[in-house]
Amino acid sequence: MTLLPIIAAVVLLVLLIAVLKAPPFVAFIISALAAALMLGMPLAKIPASMEHGIGDLLGSLAGVIILGAMFGKLIADSGAAERIAESLTRLFGQKRFPIAMTFTGFIVGIPLYYNVGFVLMVPLIFSITYRAKLPAVYVGMPLLAGLSIAHGFLPPHPSPTALVTQFGADLGTTLIYGLIVGIPTLLIAGPLFSTTLKGIVGAPSTLFKPSDTRSTDLPGAFNSFVCALLPVILIGIATALAYSPGLSPEQKSLIGFVGNPTIVLLLSVVIATVALGTARGRPLGEIMEGFGTAVRDIATILMIIGGAGALKQVLIDSGADVQLAGLLQDIPLPPLMLGWLIAFVIRIALGSATVAGLTAASLVHPLVIATHVDPNLMVLAVGAGSLMCSHVNDSGFWMFKEYFGLSLRDTFRSWSLMETIVGLCGLVFVLMLSLFVG
Repeated sequence: MTLLPIIAAVVLLVLLIAVLKAPPFVAFIISALAAALMLGMPLAKIPASMEHGIGDLLGSLAGVIILGAMFGKLIADSGAAERIAESLTRLFGQKRFPIAMTFTGFIVGIPLYYNVGFVLMVPLIFSITYRAKLPAVYVGMPLLAGLSIAHGFLPPHPSPTALVTQFGADLGTTLIYGLIVGIPTLLIAGPLFSTTLKGIVGAPSTLFKPSDTRSTDLPGAFNSFVCALLPVILIGIATALAYSPGLSPEQKSLIGFVGNPTIVLLLSVVIATVALGTARGRPLGEIMEGFGTAVRDIATILMIIGGAGALKQVLIDSGADVQLAGLLQDIPLPPLMLGWLIAFVIRIALGSATVAGLTAASLVHPLVIATHVDPNLMVLAVGAGSLMCSHVNDSGFWMFKEYFGLSLRDTFRSWSLMETIVGLCGLVFVLMLSLFVG
């Protein structure tokens, strides 16, 4: 029976990561090998299948993810992220700090990977907290909600970008849908939810008490906003132009080239290197050193994505994907809700949102083909499920607890509940959007 080997492989994956603390790449490879053997694949074909899966998934993603890491590193090191936060805070005023922090997290979260954005923004949160004499959790939660939503829903972040490839979705369309779903989710999980957190008072270490940053050392607000949002702007323009009537084949080809995610990010890196770097007097060698650090930091994520590709390909080459599609179709749930639920269960078991999303995609992929569900919406549904219920097996849970000096109870009450609201609202808005575009 096909279902039992697949369940056994997923359970093995959970045990290897959660119990034995194996590196996710190694856990994926072992689980893919076990699945192939249990599914009766010929021994001679197993290595080739796994290698094909790794190369197939990484081949289309490596450039996007590496360039995205370089771009995010530049946004962080140049001070553009801090300038964005300062500008939004000044625009909205102290009475609307949660709204300012919400949009800061969302805008900064587009180019920055989650952990980088978290570490970068925490000193800013405490700087505002000390100046305004407001509870740190109340100020910080909307910003962290913005980071989380960008991480789960918006390319070029690794997980949604990988899901786009897994499901055969369109990156530009997914980005537009992600904004449509993400913004109302953000308003609920950010400023609205934060109003319930004023009573939570943490005891952060003095280590996190910020030093004053000279505003004159930061890039200008216009420069910072334009550079940080440049990938979104370019992809959005290219996607909109692609639907314009009367385009010649040459024009379509040019739009497709310029709108390719790798080309978009390459252009963004080059422009930001000048606008935020050399034009402001930063040595080119220093910028390139930062790029090298970013590439090293992203290696683990690339390995995880490659391992997920091996598991996916084994399921395809063994024929299990067709049988699995038939089994999943019999479950009395809409495909989008089922994809969300599978990602949710794996998230609870493993902790990592990226691993949960990619594992769920391997299982749900045949259902997308069989039911003709909109793959762009499935990317968002799985992404929403992968953010659900962050708890003690998630590194983000502990980062939040320790940085903000909270008890376990208050961490569950604030952080875990925020992530759950993001996952639930994300699903609701995806289902609502499917009524119009599905």
